Amino acid sequence: QVQLVESGGGLVQAGGSLRLSCVASGSILGIGDMGWYRQAPGKQRELVAQTTSDGNTNYADSVKGRFTISRDNAKNTVYLQMNSLKPEDTAVYYCNGYIIKRNFRGSAYWGQGTQVTVSS
Repeated sequence: QVQLVESGGGLVQAGGSLRLSCVASGSILGIGDMGWYRQAPGKQRELVAQTTSDGNTNYADSVKGRFTISRDNAKNTVYLQMNSLKPEDTAVYYCNGYIIKRNFRGSAYWGQGTQVTVSS
């Protein structure tokens, strides 16, 4: 069974940093395009950052220059380094990605989410 498991969330003061990790596990061959999304209370889930299988990246305007997405394909892991955090970054952060399973078929998966809270 394939799983995406996020970690690294927590409570931090404004201006601080956090690093989120998302590990793909199970009977998999590797990870394809991956992304981080977030959902604040009462708001829709929104894209934060994406990384393609060949290493290209894309960011929401609200996080450009503060957040960095990266990946370690050997570890089937994607990271989100978040610097200069603001209270408006408070949300549940979800990992999403296209996972290639050992039967050579790919599917999209979501993680369970990790809470990030930024205090002012």
